[in-house]
Amino acid sequence: MTQQTKRSKPKAPSLREKALGYLARREYSYQELKRKLRSQLPIVDDGTEVDIEAHYAAVDAVLEDFKKRGWLSEERFTEQIVHARQHKFGSLKIANELREKGIDETLVEKAIEEVKQNELANALSICRKKYDAPPSTREEWAKQARFLQSRGFGFDVIKRVLKNNPDEDI
Repeated sequence: MTQQTKRSKPKAPSLREKALGYLARREYSYQELKRKLRSQLPIVDDGTEVDIEAHYAAVDAVLEDFKKRGWLSEERFTEQIVHARQHKFGSLKIANELREKGIDETLVEKAIEEVKQNELANALSICRKKYDAPPSTREEWAKQARFLQSRGFGFDVIKRVLKNNPDEDI
């Protein structure tokens, strides 16, 4: 005799469970997580319309609760981004990325101050990793300058890195 068991559809995860799942994998900014959760409207099987405003209000309530509990932190997210990016990119690129993620301008400025402390050494390291020697022609100088600019370094840093003896000013 076999006993048949009815298998019901697995229950869709709640907004809170989805948000916790995202935060378990990595840090998110408030705006980034809000955008992600708002885009996932609940599935309704009975043909009724989804109340978008109620969904948005529920997302906001979950995120505010997470902020109060310390599970969602703009400061922690900013520190993580800076730590992960500062050895590969310059302050301009990191600041732009933080702004795109919806981080407050005061937090961006504070984070960039930290990046600028080691920016010249990081730029020199990145440039020497890609190019063996300092530029000897205008074409090489322009090529290396474009490379550093694409990595988010400002012209003042690029100029100091690409001069003949950059160690003088470090």
